[in-house]
Amino acid sequence: MRIRVNGEWAQLEARTIADVLRHYGLEHKKVVVEADGTIVERTRWDSTAVTDGMILEIVQIGRAHV
Repeated sequence: MRIRVNGEWAQLEARTIADVLRHYGLEHKKVVVEADGTIVERTRWDSTAVTDGMILEIVQIGRAHV
């Protein structure tokens, strides 16, 4: 299916947000996920279906280097 991740269109065989995060190697990182304009809680990543044309924004949370 075709989804947009952080502004880039991607063709992925993903069924859930968790699948998308695994594809990008982010499943164990501290991230915030927005799906079609709504923040998705981490506890719902495994049960939130990805649909064709969905727009995802994934923001990784990390420490600032000073």
